[in-house]
Amino acid sequence: MRVYEENNRLVIADGTLTLWLEPWGENSFRVRMTKEAQMDAHDWALTEEVKMCPLQVECKEVDTTDPWYKGEEFAKYHQTGKVYTVKNGKITAVISPEGWISYYNQKGELLTEEYWRNRNRINRYCVPLRIDARELKPIPGSTDYELTMRFEAFDDEKIFGMGQYQEKNLNKKGAMLELAHRNSQASVPFMVSSRGYGFFWNNPAIGTAVFGANKTEWYAKSTKKLDYFITAGDTPFEIEEQYSAATGRTPMMPEYGMGYWQCKLRYRNQDEILAVAREHKKRGLPMDAIVIDFFHWTMQGEFKFEPRDWPDPKAMVDELKSMGIETVVSVWPTVDERSENYGEMNDRGYLVTPDRGLSYHMSWMGNTVFYDATNPGAQKFVWEKCKENYYKNGIRCFWLDEAEPEYGPYDFDNYRYYEGPALQCSNVYPVGYAKGFYDGLKAEGEKEIMSLVRCAWAGSQKYGVLTWSGDVYSSFRSMREQLQAGLNMCVAGIPWWTSDIGGFLGGDIKDPAFKELLVRWFAWGAFCPVFRMHGERSPWYEREQEFIDGVRQLTSGQDNEVWSFGEDNYEILKKYLFIRERLRLYIRSCMEQASKTGAPVMRPLFFDFAEDKESWNVEDAYMFGPDLLVAPVMEAGATERRVYLPAGTKWTDAYTKKVYEGGNYVTVPAPIDVIPVFMREGISYPIYE
Repeated sequence: MRVYEENNRLVIADGTLTLWLEPWGENSFRVRMTKEAQMDAHDWALTEEVKMCPLQVECKEVDTTDPWYKGEEFAKYHQTGKVYTVKNGKITAVISPEGWISYYNQKGELLTEEYWRNRNRINRYCVPLRIDARELKPIPGSTDYELTMRFEAFDDEKIFGMGQYQEKNLNKKGAMLELAHRNSQASVPFMVSSRGYGFFWNNPAIGTAVFGANKTEWYAKSTKKLDYFITAGDTPFEIEEQYSAATGRTPMMPEYGMGYWQCKLRYRNQDEILAVAREHKKRGLPMDAIVIDFFHWTMQGEFKFEPRDWPDPKAMVDELKSMGIETVVSVWPTVDERSENYGEMNDRGYLVTPDRGLSYHMSWMGNTVFYDATNPGAQKFVWEKCKENYYKNGIRCFWLDEAEPEYGPYDFDNYRYYEGPALQCSNVYPVGYAKGFYDGLKAEGEKEIMSLVRCAWAGSQKYGVLTWSGDVYSSFRSMREQLQAGLNMCVAGIPWWTSDIGGFLGGDIKDPAFKELLVRWFAWGAFCPVFRMHGERSPWYEREQEFIDGVRQLTSGQDNEVWSFGEDNYEILKKYLFIRERLRLYIRSCMEQASKTGAPVMRPLFFDFAEDKESWNVEDAYMFGPDLLVAPVMEAGATERRVYLPAGTKWTDAYTKKVYEGGNYVTVPAPIDVIPVFMREGISYPIYE
């Protein structure tokens, strides 16, 4: 094994393996390893210019008094006889004589270390299992590799982030997570550890992450190299700031993003959407955005309004703007084989291709293929169509649906992109999808850019991405799962997040149980980064399906406006519309911080109270910005709520105005029209007037 310095990095060369360890921004390292003659050039999400600190390396001879380095074993297996120490601010990497790496903070405390169980590596875990920490295994008949990276497990460690998964646990210690996108699942492989470090798996390949009791293991099914980023910090905010500096920060949210968004399964035509907007304003209710959802188009892949239902889009958009309402239009990446663009896109190589079988990816509402959002040419082609048919009519905000993309089935081994096999790069699809629209809008001179996207990967945030949690079910269990999904998405560096208020699948507006769920979810939505009503509202096939010119039509579904759930509930929902308005200045300041520092808008309690050990255990409440602690009611029939209030400050219940000492659990009233919210000492917001 050889160790040497080159181009401001430490190089470890061992046979055909080459590893680079280099400073990458403040208090951070990037580590790459390959078996190829040249390192793969993809930077994936690590694209931002960061402060490249000078390499600081210390080298000393191994301490042969250490019992681990005595006798025949050391003589037989040692490689360099030297220990290398590389420092970058608050993080230090220590490379043993055999090449295994440990990471420490500036206090000399161990953050994490590689997992070796190989007698050829002399360390405290020397056993003959022949398990290496870093394993690039050639795939037979291919030039690619199967990759496994292993780290030691620590009993006291808690792990947060990793994106959006449909499960109950905020703390991902003990979880096995698929590194792949699905409808309602977004893999964003950045984690924050309670041990004081952040780790980003800079690899968009399909794989898994396992945070086990015996080891932490990252796996990519097919790839060219190992690539990860590790950063140390005294607080979760510092860790987040350093990670977002390397992968990009969200722009400042447009003003319309901070208010209320109205949406339903589908407004069928221009008259329907204008009638809802007019009624909303007639009632004196605030609304910042209204959404024209799917199948408003002539055919999938034509990216334009059906003129029969939308005869004058520009006049519609102008009227909505006169009411202070932004028009949001849904775009799908599906291209119907019968569409006017299919032939040209196929000829230019702008469609995702299969390695075997039929080329169709979805058969719902037509035989369709996804366009290749990793292809710059395809990005531009789709944007130009949307520019001509939507942007020129005054539309500035796009709903980029199906962004995983939603393969049916998810046979990743069968698809191929411009960037390579889907197994190696599928997780960057939503990044390219958002980038195409961001670049197009920016080229037109737009300065406030925002796209509602049903998936994201690391780096998506810099393209103005607002993610939501997909087509989740209408139940209290689902609502509870969305809380941890949203918090972990924000920890993973995607600060603009929302869910479908009331859930998407199911939800009969005549059912009292659903009405209770909707009211509770709506109140919580007022304290999310984006406040957006949506849902299928079953049963929605209330009239016979139609086919016009061979294209299947969809109905509008049940009503989904705030006055659709009974007069008593309307008064509650109306109250939260105005609570959100009163918080606009506060929300704007939170968005400014997210843009400047990467600070999550909604975050677990430990972000603001890291010294309070109990705050690391709380999974049912969160901080909305620095001053408001929010405890959603997520149980049917509940009339009170038990809440932990972190130590170090006093807290005022926004509803009762009662003051509590921090560091305690309290039980507070939570009638159907109240979500418990607590204000930090010295802060007063007119939440419940």
